[in-house]
Amino acid sequence: MSKNLNLKKLSFLIYGLGATGQSVIRYFKKKKIKNFVIWDDSVRLKKNNQISNYFNLKKALINVDFIILSPGVSLFKSKYKSLLKKFEKKIITDIDLLYLFNSNFKSIMVTGTNGKSTTCKIISHLLKKNKFNVRLGGNIGKPILDLQTKKKVYFVIEASSFQLSHSKFIKPDIAMLLNLTVDHLDWHGSMKNYIFSKMKIFKLQERDNFAFINHSLRHIFKKQKFSSKLVSIKSNQYDKLKSRINSEYLKSNANEDNMKFVYSLSKILKISNTAFVKSMASFKGLPHRYEIFLKKRKITFINDSKATSLKSSEFALSNDKNIYWILGGLPKNNDTINLRKVKKNIVCSYIIGKSAHFFKKKLKSQVNFKICKNLENALLKVINDIKSNEKENCKVLFSPGAASFDQFKNFEKRGDEFKRLSKKYAKKIN
Repeated sequence: MSKNLNLKKLSFLIYGLGATGQSVIRYFKKKKIKNFVIWDDSVRLKKNNQISNYFNLKKALINVDFIILSPGVSLFKSKYKSLLKKFEKKIITDIDLLYLFNSNFKSIMVTGTNGKSTTCKIISHLLKKNKFNVRLGGNIGKPILDLQTKKKVYFVIEASSFQLSHSKFIKPDIAMLLNLTVDHLDWHGSMKNYIFSKMKIFKLQERDNFAFINHSLRHIFKKQKFSSKLVSIKSNQYDKLKSRINSEYLKSNANEDNMKFVYSLSKILKISNTAFVKSMASFKGLPHRYEIFLKKRKITFINDSKATSLKSSEFALSNDKNIYWILGGLPKNNDTINLRKVKKNIVCSYIIGKSAHFFKKKLKSQVNFKICKNLENALLKVINDIKSNEKENCKVLFSPGAASFDQFKNFEKRGDEFKRLSKKYAKKIN
């Protein structure tokens, strides 16, 4: 599909009316695109959006030129999965629309299993501090189509595997694949599909575009014979520089690889080492991502509620010693963890949530653990254990390694509750 075509003459079905779907509707109205219809599998959302009970989904799928699928809709789990699969070639995403309707912007797109949000936020911060005109969106913050487009603007886009899976027209100027571990297999159907979705970030890039990729994944990139310039991640240069960065958060083991990607990007964008270090000094980190929010005498409280996979928790556990680790929630299918390299850092772990048996099996024979009724109960046990052990420089790490939905509305609510309880019970520490 060429950008020279008159997009206003095409027809669209917006499938999924969450935040992304609603942003597409707003965007179409702004662009005066009138030939579109809407649909959601949810009875409640259909009622809220006044979708008629007589709406013929199959007929709509047949007649429209494109189906804009929200990232939460899976072809393996949707109520109408068999019908959607028949029209898979028509499916595009909101990110595709950004590229199809606009041309006067540069884009930096970041994907990977872990670290996407943090890396995007660091990049956005770095560019703003160095006078770039920047917009941050996608899977972080606002939906991408809600961001204002201007000439010479840089879009920093966090792209999930859900978004990339059906994207057909994305062509970032700079594409980053940070890492790949087993994740979202219930959504994608297989690891092969998951990897394929991530690698699409490079598919349409041209010779003047740049590809940043984790060293362990370069063989996949080279096998695909993509056209973009493969950038060397400047690990040694960053290692020499990082001692000058005055940030406990950014120098953590969890952010080591993220920072190497960002530093390598700074060289492409011709940002000096001095400007890089100065910019990083004012970066505060993301809420709920290894967030050091409270220090009470010998104890540091860390909120890592955004860790929704065990692999993500493994990164957090690598940062320090004397860790009292609270975990648990709604686990991902086939999720696993090998604590061999980090178990020396863990004093004890405390399992919460309705899937305690799942986590008990994962931790058994690796580290000590206790089953707790809920987050409050876990925190009380942690504080009592710290008092008994009398260890110095203890870390209370809330890194659940699972989704929040068994006990909380989302990971933000979960993290906020941990912070509230920590501040409440920290007063009991002498």
